[in-house]
Amino acid sequence: MSRPLDIVVLGLSLSSSWGNGHATTFRALLRGVRAAGHKVTFLERDVPWYARHRDMIAPDFCNLILYKDIDELLVRHAGTLVGADAVVIGSYVPDGVEVIDIVVDLAPKRLCFYDIDTPVTLAKLERGDEEYLARRQVPLFDLYFSFSGGRTLDRLRGEFAARRPLALYCAVDLDLYRNTGAPREWDLGYLGTFSPDRQPALERLLLQPARRLPEMRFVVAGPSYPADIRWPKNVARIEHLPPSEHAEFYSRQRFTLNVTRTDMVAAGWSPSVRLFEAAACRTPLISDWWEGIDSFFAPGEAAVIARGSGDVVAALTDLTDQQCKALADCAYQRVASAHSAAPRARAFVEAIESVASKTNLATRHSERRFPV
Repeated sequence: MSRPLDIVVLGLSLSSSWGNGHATTFRALLRGVRAAGHKVTFLERDVPWYARHRDMIAPDFCNLILYKDIDELLVRHAGTLVGADAVVIGSYVPDGVEVIDIVVDLAPKRLCFYDIDTPVTLAKLERGDEEYLARRQVPLFDLYFSFSGGRTLDRLRGEFAARRPLALYCAVDLDLYRNTGAPREWDLGYLGTFSPDRQPALERLLLQPARRLPEMRFVVAGPSYPADIRWPKNVARIEHLPPSEHAEFYSRQRFTLNVTRTDMVAAGWSPSVRLFEAAACRTPLISDWWEGIDSFFAPGEAAVIARGSGDVVAALTDLTDQQCKALADCAYQRVASAHSAAPRARAFVEAIESVASKTNLATRHSERRFPV
């Protein structure tokens, strides 16, 4: 590293993990960036639904700043954006299209987009939905960090004119996610916010097995599930589980289930952070199939791949404790070596450093807009 970088992130949320996976993704990445010696500022829109469910007020790895609207962002923080070595804008930022246009006009030294929802983003853009990113804006970024790899990167480059698309998968903080030694409480658990496109898979891979195995115990944790869902009697419900309780949750499971959103299954190469978290806690994984999963967790060696309820029932009834331990150990080694915060942060910083800084342009622009 030539010198520490000053990085500003405009993201959906760092302060609250309620109903979103962005917070835990940002926390692991930015903690790794700070541990490598860099300075990070996180700018987050202060919205009531996250304000009511904040589980991180003052992070020790970055400067978290809440702003109330776009006017305040521009008036109070334009200088911070211009002075940074890199500005990273995330997906699903409120009023994202306008925010991006404002930041582009400020001409930061390096401008990046971190798409934590890439398959969803591209599906939205294809149907003309520009909720947080406009198609015309994709080529404006020096780097387009994508939550998905594989052929999605080719699509970003070829169909959407992204200048430099790079895979930046989620990661797990090994200091926070580890087996707690808690006694087993559930045979299979799932952690995730309700999503209509995930619900059929959850029904197939957890609720149906629960009905077939009434002597076993199951759990589903996460908010926003409709009141009319008929939960089997042996399925416990937890409305919200803050990240501070995730490790304990995984440690109490004999297996954990991963279910992937439809757009991400179609795109492939889109691992959920839940896979990495559970593996870090040495809980054996059961996951639905998507293209590329074998490059993260080899089927039968690091994870059980389930295409139907029968596969889940077989895993719960046939695998021995020794086989479960072998699955968990293999998955843990994969995560510790390639998908923890340190290697992910290193790749993130190296990519930013590889882009030439537009220092002179930014300086001229700053002098014009913000005279002393």
